Amino acid sequence: MTGGGFQDLGERLRQHLDASHAARETAIPACRRTIRLCSSSIRAVHRLEPDMAAKLADEADAALREAQEALRPFPSLAATGPLHDAQKEYAEARLTAALAAGRPLPSFEDLDVGAAAWLGGLAEASTEMRRHALDRLRDGDLDTATRLLTAMDDVYGLLVTMDYPDAITGGLRRQVDALRAVLERTRGDLTTTVLQANLQKTIERSLGRG
Repeated sequence: MTGGGFQDLGERLRQHLDASHAARETAIPACRRTIRLCSSSIRAVHRLEPDMAAKLADEADAALREAQEALRPFPSLAATGPLHDAQKEYAEARLTAALAAGRPLPSFEDLDVGAAAWLGGLAEASTEMRRHALDRLRDGDLDTATRLLTAMDDVYGLLVTMDYPDAITGGLRRQVDALRAVLERTRGDLTTTVLQANLQKTIERSLGRG
């Protein structure tokens, strides 16, 4: 290869790497904004502020699309950690809101995120339902807490069937194991509350007859 050929090759490589670097510099802050906004959206769900949760999730959506668009020409960068993490957090925010409200779950196609990111987000969203269920128990809303436990059970039943290598699911098996422990603790807390409520009713009926 002549010297000119090397120079041309080097120039094309520099142009590609410059563009890759610029895309990464755009995507990483957008991914961080996505994660931050999703965290705030999930907190709003727990505070029973669905409108605020939806607004923050919409802002996270815009930030995520910015990151995805920046990395679209560079698949090797798009497959790396920051974008996957942002997609997972976005899925978690949307799925947390849906589970808390008892709405149908948006699919990974609906959210325009990867399947592995969606699965991870679903596992985390189901874990968030423990806090939501305990909050509803403290409010005396046993029916909602029971519905949330059922939803957690349904999610676990789905995720445990995703028996694929971690390279495909993004380490889902570890998240499912964690969810199982959270599910059983929540079931125990709810059972204890139901037994206490039944005992209280029995005592009150007995006193009433007395």
